[in-house]
Amino acid sequence: MRLLLLLFLWPIAAAAAGVADIRLPEGFSISVYASGMPQARSLALGANGTLFVGSSGDKVYAVPAGGGKPRIIASRLEAPHGVAFKDGALYVAAIGRILRYDGVDQRLDNPPRPASVVDDLPTDRHHGLKPIRFGPDGLLYLGVGSPCNVCVPKQGYGVIERLDPRGGKREVYASGIRNTVGFDWDPRTKELWFTDNGRDMLGDDLPPDELNHAARAGMNFGFPYCHAGDLADPQFTQRSCRDFTPPARKLGPHVAALGMRFYTGQRFPEKYRGAIFIAEHGSWNRSKKIGYRVSVVRDLDAQAPTYETFAEGWLQGEESWGRPVDVIVASDGALLVSDDKAGAVYRIDYRKQ
Repeated sequence: MRLLLLLFLWPIAAAAAGVADIRLPEGFSISVYASGMPQARSLALGANGTLFVGSSGDKVYAVPAGGGKPRIIASRLEAPHGVAFKDGALYVAAIGRILRYDGVDQRLDNPPRPASVVDDLPTDRHHGLKPIRFGPDGLLYLGVGSPCNVCVPKQGYGVIERLDPRGGKREVYASGIRNTVGFDWDPRTKELWFTDNGRDMLGDDLPPDELNHAARAGMNFGFPYCHAGDLADPQFTQRSCRDFTPPARKLGPHVAALGMRFYTGQRFPEKYRGAIFIAEHGSWNRSKKIGYRVSVVRDLDAQAPTYETFAEGWLQGEESWGRPVDVIVASDGALLVSDDKAGAVYRIDYRKQ
C-alpha cells in the first residue's frame, strides 16, 4: 500500500518541484494549476470556467475555475484523449467513438450518462488518440492518425474530418496527414491550422515536424510521399512534392508537436497576440533529445514565420520530468498547459514590469 501511495504521489511532487526549473521570457511566471491527473492530455474550457482534461488512460477530469483539486467525471473509457465543449455539453473522443455529456458543467458531482455521437471510428492504438475541436462553422473536427510510422493509409486514416455533432454527415476536410494532435482556427480569417508529427527512422534531424495551414477544404499535405514540403520519402516514390501543400512553418525534428492554440487573450505582451503556442511533447528517437517545451510561432503573415522556444525546463539533460501535451487560453488570458508525464496542468501568467 505504501508503494502504491508513493507511485501516486510522485508525479504530483514532480510537478510542484519541477516548475522552478521552467525558463520563460522576462515577466512571465508558471505555477501548478491542478495535479493528480495521470496521463493528462487535451484541454477544453466549459462555460463556467471549468477546465475539462482528457487522458490517455481511462478517465476524464474536471478542474474548477481558478484551479484546484480535479474531479473525475468519466471513467472506464478507452483513452479518452479528445475533449471539446459546446452549448453546455462536453464531447469526449475515445478509441472508436465520440460521446456527449449533456449539462455536465452543472453536474460535476453527479455527471450525466453519455449519449453516443459516433461509434464507428478506427480502433487502432497506433496514432489512435483523437483530438477534437469545434470549428467556427459549428461542426466538430476530428483528427484520425495514420496507423503506422510510414505507409499509404487506408480510407478514413491520415485525415482531419468534420461532422455534424447532432448526427449529420461526416466528411474529410484535409488529408495527407501522418498524425495531428492539435488544431485551431485563426480568429481573424477563421482558417484552420494544425500540427503534424514527422515520420521516424530517417535520422536525428529529418524530417521536421510541421505547422500546416489548411485555408480551405480538400488540401493534401503529402504523407506518406512527401515530408515537410520538400523531402521525398525514400520508400514511397510514386508522387512528387510539387503535388502537395507544404507546411506554413517547419518545426523541430521529432519534437512531437501536439496541442496548439492561437493566443486570443489580452494579458500577454502585444507580440504574442495572434501567435500560435504549441505543446512539444518531446522526442523519443533522437540521439540527443529535443522538445519537452512550449514553443511559439509569430508573424504568421510573413514568408518565414518566427519559431522560438517560449517555455522550457521539462527536459533536464537527457532526462525529462514532464511532457507538455496541450495548451489553452484561459478566460483571463493566462495560458494553461497540460503534462501527461507529471499528470498536471500549469498556468503561465504575465505581469508588467
